[in-house]
Amino acid sequence: MKKSELPTQDPSEQYRSAEGLSRRTMLKGLAAVGIAAVPPSTSSAETNRDELDRRVAESSPTPGTSQSELDSARMAEVVRFTAETLTTDHPIPFGALIVNTATGELLQKAVNAVGQENDPSSHAELRTVRLACKKLGSSSLHGYTLYTTCEPCPMCMADLLWAGIDRVVYGATIEDASRHCLQIHISAAEVVRRSDIKCEITGPVERDLAYTTLFTHPNMLKAFELWKQGSQAKQK
Repeated sequence: MKKSELPTQDPSEQYRSAEGLSRRTMLKGLAAVGIAAVPPSTSSAETNRDELDRRVAESSPTPGTSQSELDSARMAEVVRFTAETLTTDHPIPFGALIVNTATGELLQKAVNAVGQENDPSSHAELRTVRLACKKLGSSSLHGYTLYTTCEPCPMCMADLLWAGIDRVVYGATIEDASRHCLQIHISAAEVVRRSDIKCEITGPVERDLAYTTLFTHPNMLKAFELWKQGSQAKQK
C-alpha cells in the first residue's frame, strides 16, 4: 500500500485541513468503520456496533485472499475495536490485537491504559503481549502476528522482539501520533535493525483509516488537549 502523505500543522487544525485530512475526509473515514463524529445516542451507538460487526464479517479472509488484503481486513478490525473507546470517558487511539500467523485466529486484544492504570508502560502493544503470553502460559509469541493502530514505540517494539513475534503490522505512524502527543522518534524498523532478533515490520497499512478514525475524532482531540496540559504541568 502506498504511504499516505499527511500535512505537518497544528493538531487542532488537522480535521479542518483542505490540503490533507479535511473534516469531510475525517467524516468519510469515520463512516467507513461506522463511527459517528459526535457522541451518539444509545440507539445509534447500537447501530454503529452492528455496522462495524457487519463490515468486519464481510472482510473475513477466504481461500486465495492475499496477505495485503488480510492485513487490511485485520487493521480494520483493530481500528473498529479501538474506536469503541471514542464515545466513552476514556477515548484512546491506541489499540492492538494478536493473531495466529498461520490461521488468523485471534489470541488477544487490548487498548492503551496508561491513565486508567497509572502505569506508563501500559501501552496497547505491551498489554496485549502480557495478556497473550499469560493466556498461552509461555513467554514466546513465535508463530503470532501483532496488528496495532499506530507504529509501536521503541519500548513496545523491544518487548515484541523479546517475545519473538513473527510480524508487526501498524496503521498510523509515530509521526502521525506526534502531532497530538509526545513520542520517541525511533521507528519500529530501526529498533529491529539494531537488534539480533528478526521480526517482519509491515506498515503503514490503512494509515488514513487509522488516523482519521481514531486521532481526529472530536472526543479524541479534546482528550489530546488534556494530555498536553498534563504533560506541560509535569515538566514545570
